Amino acid sequence: MSDNILNQYKILVDFLGKALGPDYEIVLHDITSEPGQIAAIANSHISDRQVGSPTTNDALQMLAANSYKTNDFLHNYPVTAENGHVLRASTLFIKDEEGSPVGLLGINFDDSRYRELCGGLLSAIHPKDFSGGECRTCQESTAAPSPQPAPAQPDSLAEHFSMDISAMMQTAFDSVTSSLETPIDRLNQQEKRDIVQKLQERGVFKLKGGIAFVAKHLSCSPATVYRYLGDL
Repeated sequence: MSDNILNQYKILVDFLGKALGPDYEIVLHDITSEPGQIAAIANSHISDRQVGSPTTNDALQMLAANSYKTNDFLHNYPVTAENGHVLRASTLFIKDEEGSPVGLLGINFDDSRYRELCGGLLSAIHPKDFSGGECRTCQESTAAPSPQPAPAQPDSLAEHFSMDISAMMQTAFDSVTSSLETPIDRLNQQEKRDIVQKLQERGVFKLKGGIAFVAKHLSCSPATVYRYLGDL
């Protein structure tokens, strides 16, 4: 049933990609199996992803936070592509008849060309506002708006489009442990349990190999990580 639903959206991906133009990346995620992957994508040059690339950590985090239960979609929130471009993203939760999520339809707008054009024009009109290669007026007028509504992201990372699952997990782990004053190998059980809870909130355990990755980095067994998760 979920395959039929997603197949209908694959046509929409191609349509929107052509209708909106090369500055809009349209991406369909299949999340019926872990860790989720891209089922269709248009204008993939924006993030350098392809069909089969894993679903991003932020998207998994939105699912883990159950954002789909209170929202049909999230729109106009900033994400960062691997090439450094800040994109304006919107995500539609695709649900089955029971209301469970089976996919995500994302639209990511890259306005870098328009920023460059804006800067070029305003540098001639308002030279005092133009310094350091970018116009301050343009920066202010094109700043990415806050999400409406914002996805639940406790101490969240900026979303990075990556094809490397291990890199995604490492980024999340480093974010959670960066403020620790105690070396990892000297943490007590409660401190490790707290780390596991924060990683769960970020969707790390929805990624393939998440348990083994965390167990290795916390110097404990996979069974211990499962026990920590069971205690949450």
